[in-house]
Amino acid sequence: MDALLGADFWIGLLKIVWINIILSGDNAVVIALAARGLPAQQQKKAIMFGSGAAVVLRIALTVVAAKLMQLPFVEVIGGVLLLWIGVGLLKGEAEEEDSGNVAKQGMMAAIRTILLADLVMSLDNVIAVAAAAGGNMLLLILGLAISIPLVIFGSTLMIKLMERFPVIVTLGAALIGWVAGETITSDHVMEATVQAMPWLHYVAAAVGAVLVVGVGKWLQMRSERRLASA
Repeated sequence: MDALLGADFWIGLLKIVWINIILSGDNAVVIALAARGLPAQQQKKAIMFGSGAAVVLRIALTVVAAKLMQLPFVEVIGGVLLLWIGVGLLKGEAEEEDSGNVAKQGMMAAIRTILLADLVMSLDNVIAVAAAAGGNMLLLILGLAISIPLVIFGSTLMIKLMERFPVIVTLGAALIGWVAGETITSDHVMEATVQAMPWLHYVAAAVGAVLVVGVGKWLQMRSERRLASA
């Protein structure tokens, strides 16, 4: 009980919440992109379940993240996976316009996408959170639990903005591609190369963003032409 009342505990808790506010922006974009085509009721459930499950996943990841990131090609694979997710989410925009519902596969498909993307994007984030927790598991769990409503609010806000300003969907997909490029160059096997050529980190991020938007838009147009000729 004394630990709960100590200044160090509350300072650590504030640090974890603040870190999550800063680092959860891209996660909120992924959640919004994955859930935006669902019916309103399922949309809320996908955001809540996806955000809650993602936080539980982060707690579990904290135990192994540092070791995982030292394994070769883990982040390269994760970055490629993010590129695939970004293209898929952008491609879904055309399906939404033509069918009225991008999420034909249902809420569980959206939650799977949220978890998969969060798994990749949180590998480095959880190390910062674990450092702030200082080995206190209660502090870690409380801090991440408090971050759930922040992510839910951010995702809900992003969906409303996407409905009002459709260009945000493209910008969100570009952000996922940017993070994918950063993730690939952050891999342990790329460390020496990036140290020798620091600009490579930003070039890879830009290429990832362009690749996701370019391939996603091309697939959109192909889908639209196929539907128009049907």
